[in-house]
Amino acid sequence: MKKLIILSFLVLTASLTFSQSKTEWAELKSFHSVMAQTFHPSEDGNLKPIKERAGEMVTKAETLQKSKIPAEQDNDKIKSAIDRLVTGSKELKIMVDKKESDEAITKKLSALHDTFHEIIGLCQKDDGHGHDGHGHGSHDNHKH
Repeated sequence: MKKLIILSFLVLTASLTFSQSKTEWAELKSFHSVMAQTFHPSEDGNLKPIKERAGEMVTKAETLQKSKIPAEQDNDKIKSAIDRLVTGSKELKIMVDKKESDEAITKKLSALHDTFHEIIGLCQKDDGHGHDGHGHGSHDNHKH
C-alpha cells in the first residue's frame, strides 16, 4: 500500500511537472508511448507487450536519435543518453528474438526505462524551471 501511495504521488508530481514544460518534442513523446505501454505491464510480469513491440521500440529510439532536439535541450548529455537508449533498445530486441529469459528481458527493459527517465530529467533540468533532473516529468499518461 505504501508503494502504491508513493507511486501515485510520483505520477501526480510528474503530470504537473510535465505540464510546465514549454517545449514539445514529438519524437520523445512517441518513444514515451511505447515505453509506457511495454514497461508498466512488465512490472506485473506481463512481457507480451515488449515481446510484440521490441522492434517498434528500436524504431522509435532511432527516430528520436535522428530528430531535431529542441534548442534548450540540445546538449551532449542528452545526446549520449539517447545513443544509449538506441543501443539498449537494439540489445533488447536481440534478447527478445533469441527468446532469452523473462528475467533478463525485464532487467533490460527496466534499464531502458531508467535511461528514458534520465533524458526526461535532463530536459527538465535545462528547461528554465529549476528542476533538479530527478523527476518523472514526461509521465502525463505514464501510470505507475
